[in-house]
Amino acid sequence: MTSEGEQAADPDHHLGAGDRPDPALGMDLSDIEAAEGFPRVPDAFQRLWTPHRMVYIGGQDKPKDSGPAECPFCAAPKKSDEEALIVARGETVYAVLNLYPYNPGHLLICPYRHVADYTELTPAETVELAEFTQKAMEVIRAVSGPDGFNLGMNQGEVAGAGIAAHLHQHVVPRWSGDANFLPIVAQTKALPQVHADVRAALSKEWNR
Repeated sequence: MTSEGEQAADPDHHLGAGDRPDPALGMDLSDIEAAEGFPRVPDAFQRLWTPHRMVYIGGQDKPKDSGPAECPFCAAPKKSDEEALIVARGETVYAVLNLYPYNPGHLLICPYRHVADYTELTPAETVELAEFTQKAMEVIRAVSGPDGFNLGMNQGEVAGAGIAAHLHQHVVPRWSGDANFLPIVAQTKALPQVHADVRAALSKEWNR
C-alpha cells in the first residue's frame, strides 16, 4: 500500500472510494481497497456491467478504414451468412447486422464494390440499395415491431463514418423510450438479443 503522501503526489491516484479499475486497462489493483468497508446507499437500480465494450471504445477492435484487402465489408461476403452475420444477399448489395448495433436489428446495406461515396454507385447499385433498405424496414417491422427507424449514411470520417472507405446505409429500428443515460454517460448500449438470434430471425423473415 502507498502512503497518503505518495498518493497525493501521484497524479494517477484519482480513484474515489470503492472504484475498481479494470486490469485490462493496464491499472494495478494491488493497492486498491475493497468496497465493502465504504458507506453506500442501496437503491432500486440494477447494474449492467459491460467491461468488454471498453475494448471497442479504446480502439482495439475497431475496424480499420482501409483498402479492399483489409475492409470488413469486402471480406464479409466471402464468409458464410452465419459467420459474417449476413441477413440477405442481392445482385449488387447485401444486408448485414452491425457488429456494434445501436439497437437490436440494426442493419447495414452495403454494396459489394469497395466505393466510398454515394455518387460512385452505379444506377443498378443505387436502385438495389434503396430496395434493400425498404425490404429491411419491412422485415424488421414484421420481426420486432419498432415504432420508427433512423435511416442514413455517414459520408466521410468528419460526418461520423466508422469505415468511410466503403459506403454503407444504416437501418436502425427505434422504439419509444429506447434511449436512456447509458449511451451518453457510460458509452454502453443494453442489447437484449445476441447477434446470432437476431440474424436468424431477420433472415427467415426476409426469405419468407
